[in-house]
Amino acid sequence: MGSTGTVPRLRSALRGKAPGLTAEREWWERGRAVVVGIDEVGRGAWAGPLTIGAVVAPKDRRITKVRDSKTLTQAEREAMFDRITDWAEAWAVGHASHVECDELGMSEAQRLAARRALAGLGVHADRVLLDGNWDFVGRGTSSLIVRGDQTSLSIAAASVLAKVTRDRIMMAEAPHYPGYDFEFNKGYPCPRHRVTLQGMGPTAIHRRRWVFMDGIHWSGVRRYEPPDPQGALFDLTEA
Repeated sequence: MGSTGTVPRLRSALRGKAPGLTAEREWWERGRAVVVGIDEVGRGAWAGPLTIGAVVAPKDRRITKVRDSKTLTQAEREAMFDRITDWAEAWAVGHASHVECDELGMSEAQRLAARRALAGLGVHADRVLLDGNWDFVGRGTSSLIVRGDQTSLSIAAASVLAKVTRDRIMMAEAPHYPGYDFEFNKGYPCPRHRVTLQGMGPTAIHRRRWVFMDGIHWSGVRRYEPPDPQGALFDLTEA
């Protein structure tokens, strides 16, 4: 699904709330040439990947109407996608699959998706701007910005790229799993999604580590159980 190319007129609720380049400019002035904003979507989903967007904002070009993806409608995000990718100095999207979310746990899966997004930029990040108060990048190059997706232009742009990319993945999966409404819920929790899981069981792209999944019918697919790291120390089968 491609961008429409025409950005809708900003709703009045979004006017005057444009993110800026204050944080980016601070690091440019300190000699950090490549400042990357990154943001995550999909951590709380029951199905599909966890996705990280990464954007390097250019110093000499501006873009309008970018906002935190959560404040935009689907049509507004789709319309912004190509504008952002054309504007950005560099951009990339990284994923951790539903299997990796199960096997690694959500925190390590988020770190993995971030590494993939940063590697996909094709440039070395001198500084990475993160929304929130958890440094899931590490490496001593991160800056944490509370509400960064509302104040940093590169983080807000990254949130749009991540959200649109992940939504497109889930909409493409929807025809393969009729009845789960992935084209609408994008794999996120909602009452109808829970009812469908209880009645039909999970699909192949559901994350099986959620504790509440213990109580639903699994159609022959067991809930993911992380291996016991000490199990081998107490294996008495060969004793």
